[in-house]
Amino acid sequence: MNFRRTGGQDEPEINLVPFIDVLLVVVIFLAVTTTYSRFSELQIDLPSADAAKAKEKPGQISVAVTAAGGYVVERTPITFSSLRALTTELQRAASGNEDPVVVINADAKAPHQAVIRVLNAAQMAGFGRVTFAAQNEQ
Repeated sequence: MNFRRTGGQDEPEINLVPFIDVLLVVVIFLAVTTTYSRFSELQIDLPSADAAKAKEKPGQISVAVTAAGGYVVERTPITFSSLRALTTELQRAASGNEDPVVVINADAKAPHQAVIRVLNAAQMAGFGRVTFAAQNEQ
């Protein structure tokens, strides 16, 4: 009598055929139940650049604010008496330009209130386009 086992334990074997059958059924199920939807597209007309046409440069009014708080409108020094007088000078400098750009050149040591007065005068004159000139530090 031989009570000893021979060869040890048998390794479990995985049969792949049923596994492949199940996966094939799942793939068919997913293909049948999938809904295909179309995405709506936006019709966008992009602008094109045309180098032949150059727009007219808008009129500019140059206003300089000195370190002492004085004003120079279009190279004409102005003594500040009131906001209304500064507004009148800006309108005079516009002289026919419908919507000029007010360019403020302020000294680095100019008081902030002097620059704010120019902004208020431009608003009172009806000029909505105001910009500041800056100098690069070297």
